Amino acid sequence: MGCGVWGANVLRDLRLVGCDVRVVARSTASVGRARGGGAAAIVRIVEELGGVAGVVVATPIETHAVVLDEALALDVPVFVEKPLCDDADDAARLAANSRGRLFVMDKWRYHPGIAVLAEIASNRTLGRVHGLRSVRVQPGMRHREDAAWVLAPHDLAIGLEVLGEVPRARAAAGQWADGRLVTLHGLLDTARGWHAIEVSERAPTVERRVELHCDEGAAVLGGGWDEHVTVRHANGDAERVEAVGELPLLAELRAFVSFLDGGPPPRSSAAEGAAIVEAIAALRALAARSM
Repeated sequence: MGCGVWGANVLRDLRLVGCDVRVVARSTASVGRARGGGAAAIVRIVEELGGVAGVVVATPIETHAVVLDEALALDVPVFVEKPLCDDADDAARLAANSRGRLFVMDKWRYHPGIAVLAEIASNRTLGRVHGLRSVRVQPGMRHREDAAWVLAPHDLAIGLEVLGEVPRARAAAGQWADGRLVTLHGLLDTARGWHAIEVSERAPTVERRVELHCDEGAAVLGGGWDEHVTVRHANGDAERVEAVGELPLLAELRAFVSFLDGGPPPRSSAAEGAAIVEAIAALRALAARSM
């Protein structure tokens, strides 16, 4: 459902894993992308989809709650692009009513570098975990939604994967412009450690960085395309840990299709997605009070 710029990538990768994909698309541009991507059929409304094994939702964030109600009515598993939606009450309702059929596409939970950080944290390779720091900044935003809704869900999903639970919001400050939270600094915590995040659509350059801080050193994923993690030990020694694997979008879609075939469920349940939405809403409220 949806075939915008990102939805075209979803269609491409679903085709790569062997799916026949019917696409709900309405705009001329979306129909063109669906046709060019090899859609088996293109329809304007959900009711015209016919029998399907599962649904992937890749529509604008502000439409997620309404579109998910339509998708869940088909009574098949649904995979929705992050975040689950942009309202905590809607998120809680969707999670409560989805009966284990709704999952969120948190692609960073499938990133090989994040898997390395999660393993270091779980195995205490660098001793006790203190916390996580993540930076996700860029110049501009092509989405209608602001940096908090578009960028922060990735970092909270990383917190979930590495620290084992969705971090809880404790403090936040940010820059607002015309009702948009264009820069957000947030401090969250979990039972295993703190999580400091920075997201912005007003930065001069693009940066994606995740740091795991532990008693005996730090492990750093320096960029979204990096295929290694740098470990800096407390004594000053450094080592490179390879983190090579499938691209995260393809990996998460493969996991969903495997689930449709009887495999284990993909990462990020609706309940976890709702917790991420709740955390973002709390960060926004804290940032508003800091103005």
